[in-house]
Amino acid sequence: MSLGILQTTGQQRGMILDPRTKLLLLITVSTFVLGGLGGEKFSSVIPALCLITLILLLTAGRIKAAVIYLAAYLAAWLAALLLLPQLSGPLYFLVLGSVGIFSRVMPGVAMGVYVVSTTTVSEFTAAMQRMHISEKIIIPFSVMFRFFPTVGEEFSAINAAMRMRGISFGGGRIGKMLEYRLVPLLTCSARIGEELSAAALTRGLGGNVKRTNICCIGFKMQDVIFIALCFTAFAAVALVYLGVL
Repeated sequence: MSLGILQTTGQQRGMILDPRTKLLLLITVSTFVLGGLGGEKFSSVIPALCLITLILLLTAGRIKAAVIYLAAYLAAWLAALLLLPQLSGPLYFLVLGSVGIFSRVMPGVAMGVYVVSTTTVSEFTAAMQRMHISEKIIIPFSVMFRFFPTVGEEFSAINAAMRMRGISFGGGRIGKMLEYRLVPLLTCSARIGEELSAAALTRGLGGNVKRTNICCIGFKMQDVIFIALCFTAFAAVALVYLGVL
């Protein structure tokens, strides 16, 4: 069963980027958009980073995720432009908080979806080993890369089973709907975590001998371009704080 958004099969990944480049892009988007690094002087950088996220999702074939991301971001932007000036009181702060969440959190979430859906566990592990990251960090993250897609597949299967039995929001069965979905999901989540941890150790993670890998990773021209853009943004912020710019 396929989710379409969170997959790590290595298929339909669009523009091939090194996992280290993707992580740098994720850090950059989260730092500037969510963290607001640079303040008002770098407000023009935020739309550019949001556009890069959208382009990467589209090139990877994640059309549904790209449409949801674009719709949420545009709705937040239009609400800030047209709706907020007309409101006041508690409703104003409620809408303002919602706009802030969607406009600042969504780009980071969308970039995270792109990273997880286009990076295989083997590629991620190889990239972390080349960066000489401790396996105490590599193993939990490797398990996480497969945990969420697997839980999503289990949740889809549980929903399909409940629909076949006629258990849904309607018919006064809300309590059963929550019980029959959440309890199996929690049970499956605990089991999946244990199985994935055992699988990671079986594949050689955590052993005394250095683990080999057959996947090919490395920096290409597109990686150099994105890395240069990220470092340029951080360098500009550093120059601003130093008073050079």
